[in-house]
Amino acid sequence: MTQTQDTHSDAATPAQVLVPLTTPEAVDTFLKDYPLAAVFKAGTCHKTMQGFGVLETFLQKHDLPVGFIRVVDWRPASNHVAELTGITHHSPQLILFQDGQPQFEVNNWDITPEVLAPVFTAHVPARAGVATVATDGGVEPYRRLMRAYLDGQLSDWAFQDQYVNMFRDDASLRSQREFEALSRLFGDPDAYHGGLHQLGAPQQRGDLRPRVEALLAELG
Repeated sequence: MTQTQDTHSDAATPAQVLVPLTTPEAVDTFLKDYPLAAVFKAGTCHKTMQGFGVLETFLQKHDLPVGFIRVVDWRPASNHVAELTGITHHSPQLILFQDGQPQFEVNNWDITPEVLAPVFTAHVPARAGVATVATDGGVEPYRRLMRAYLDGQLSDWAFQDQYVNMFRDDASLRSQREFEALSRLFGDPDAYHGGLHQLGAPQQRGDLRPRVEALLAELG
């Protein structure tokens, strides 16, 4: 299994196991590889962002492999989890597994510290240190896009279009630190589901190039 991690974090800092479950077969392999694990189903709304943010705080201090499913993109995997468990699908949804069997489920706005705390205390071992949490290879896709823009390969409009659509697809599974940094250019992508015409001209948020250069320098 591939372990995703923030490649710019301290080498001594443990990394959280976060595995994209894109197919039913990936779900089966993940549950076989990790006797104690969880599956997180992610939608595209603020419920998912809040739920993953709550989960992130526990993953920093507890050792629990998590497989995540982007429901819109990987629906067969999501359906497979529902068939395996008999648990009605929700997004967001967190299911804790032991030896491939569901032990606990929580959905939507109920993914809160108050609900998760007793479950993690009772079932999930604590870490020796504080883990970093990152998904989908960190922020490298954004670095590549920003470099292409700064090299003159993309116009302001084309850059905005690609950046916002990329961020819209994965913002809900970003760590709080990554979300705050990446949202600095064009704001919260969930506000733009009605279409990019709502953004207006990229320059309306100030001179774009210096802001891209500053963010790229911050991301490393």
